[in-house]
Amino acid sequence: MKVVVMGAGVIGVTTAWYLAKAGCEVVVLDRQAGPGLETSYANAGELSYGMTSPWAAPGVPIKALKWLFMKRRPLFIWPLISPSMWKWGAQMLMNCAEGPYAVNKGRMVRISNYSRDVMPDLIADTGIEYDGREQGTLQLFRTEKQMKGSKADQEILAEYDSPFEVLDPDGCIAVEPALAQVREKFVGGLRLTADRTGDCRMFTMALADKAAALGVQFHYGQTIKWIDVQNDRVAGVMTDPEGLVTGDAYVCAMGSYAPRVLRPIGLNLPVYPVKGYSVTLPVLDDAKAPQSTIMDETHKVAVTRLGDRIRVAGTAEIAGYSGRLGPHATDTVRHVISDLFPGGGDLGQAEGWTGLRPMTPDGTPVLGRTRYGNLFLNTGHGTLGWTMAAGSGRAVADVVMGKTPEISFDGLEASRYHL
Repeated sequence: MKVVVMGAGVIGVTTAWYLAKAGCEVVVLDRQAGPGLETSYANAGELSYGMTSPWAAPGVPIKALKWLFMKRRPLFIWPLISPSMWKWGAQMLMNCAEGPYAVNKGRMVRISNYSRDVMPDLIADTGIEYDGREQGTLQLFRTEKQMKGSKADQEILAEYDSPFEVLDPDGCIAVEPALAQVREKFVGGLRLTADRTGDCRMFTMALADKAAALGVQFHYGQTIKWIDVQNDRVAGVMTDPEGLVTGDAYVCAMGSYAPRVLRPIGLNLPVYPVKGYSVTLPVLDDAKAPQSTIMDETHKVAVTRLGDRIRVAGTAEIAGYSGRLGPHATDTVRHVISDLFPGGGDLGQAEGWTGLRPMTPDGTPVLGRTRYGNLFLNTGHGTLGWTMAAGSGRAVADVVMGKTPEISFDGLEASRYHL
């Protein structure tokens, strides 16, 4: 079987790897010059198995209004004249209730836990190095209100068998010693012990090399113009400059850009680009730098150790497909690293970055079959593409191959949107 995979980010490359391992002939198409050069390039570096939750949650609309007026706010909304933006926003608000939240959380955790379970096998099989660490995530609370509010999260973590620890300031400092120098700035934390960290792009590049060694063909510099459909099946993918690329099956793993090629064939996928920012800076002093990931609950910013570098990522900006990195775009993430880990990294050498997270209104990615018999989806992972990559890649590859996947696809497919 020949499979054409659209997209060479972490999702597309992981899918291609599992397909090739199963014996498929695989072609991967991407407009960039190499793998992992868009959303996978400089994300937070978190494998957030314990923090898998929909953004659409009870209480979020009120919180969002407050965030909009913070000096260093985690949320920006630009009121564009965009029907797709407002429709997506309305759908998201409808999911901000107890019932939908519980359903969506369950679906997301199903994928996340599966990814957590299969990732070690993938690493053992490939021997990939990606600056990985297995020291958990520390969700840091600056106020008692945040600390008390985490009890609801603790109940959910317990329900889904996600291990955690509730820590006082001394406990936080025990796992992240550098926090001792800013002890007065936090009251405690929630440590998610199963979480891991690692450089997503480093992983994607290394896995692409392994996949190529298995025979996967990577066609870079190829802009996908449209999908050719005939008799309820995909007949090929038209690219520029290569032309028509054909196969027996097709997987769309194009992240935020999936709707642009799916909409013309009647699949109006509600995936919207939510812009995020990061800076990456070299470690100056290990004793003053983070050892794993710290999530600043106030600013919704993650600070992650990646080898001899620190990645600081956050902010949600709803601004369409804008890729602009303005002069003050990274002010919030820069503030958090200097506030919590002064002297740990060299901000003077920080590299700024922005990318588009492919968000669904219910938080759950869109995986598996479509109404076209040989077209499959693996997109819409939002901030959790790195977290869910191994699990969704393996599961979608199984579906493409006609195998029964190890997790249920109930509620994960495009059919949940009546497509």
